Amino acid sequence: MSTSAPKPSSSVTDREADAPLPEPIRFYGTRWVDRSRGYAPRRVLLTAAATLLTVAGALALWILYAGVAAGSPAWLSSLVLLALLLCTAIAFTRAWAGYTRPRRVDAVDESAFRSIMFVGFVGVLLAYALRSLVEAPGEGLLRADHEAALERHRRLTVKRSGNPARRGQGRRRR
Repeated sequence: MSTSAPKPSSSVTDREADAPLPEPIRFYGTRWVDRSRGYAPRRVLLTAAATLLTVAGALALWILYAGVAAGSPAWLSSLVLLALLLCTAIAFTRAWAGYTRPRRVDAVDESAFRSIMFVGFVGVLLAYALRSLVEAPGEGLLRADHEAALERHRRLTVKRSGNPARRGQGRRRR
């Protein structure tokens, strides 16, 4: 009696079974690969949700600013407004770059920007909403990585016939 793993179905070859799996994207899983099983409605809903959260966050920050500006000197309220705007702009740019460009190896540690991203959460939500209009955020980068991994896998698993060192010898004898 053998305790080996079950054989894959006849529709899946050994090469396909060993192929690299795609990385999941938050809220999308691996549906982004073939854009199936509710990918489009999910993208529409997540875009709408991110847009609503962006508007709600901007409203909350406006209420916060109005509360600070009401009982403080003009220079302090100006500094608070400047800090909120700068944090939002930095958070937007970093989030957008994370969705569109591959991360550099020497990139600055994300923990250094955690507080800026927290204060500028409206920028992060806005970047997510805008990127969701085009594709699932980060899908382009993961798709390029996955296709490159599949190509590497295909090149490594292509069957060779015979000994490559003996290929030329057979032709010369004839």
